[in-house]
Amino acid sequence: MPRSGEKVLDDSGMSTVEYAIGTIAAAGLAVLLYSIVTGDWTLNLLQGLLQRAFTVDA
Repeated sequence: MPRSGEKVLDDSGMSTVEYAIGTIAAAGLAVLLYSIVTGDWTLNLLQGLLQRAFTVDA
């Protein structure tokens, strides 16, 4: 226990909190990317690109 006026420099447990926040942020980003990739707009865009790539203009 620190005395009056003494600074507390003990940061034990901070790395655990940082890992937890990083994990939550990574999971949130994964959910966002998954929702974008599986959305109708993205699927229609990819389908259109593939149709253009395999269509032969005469």
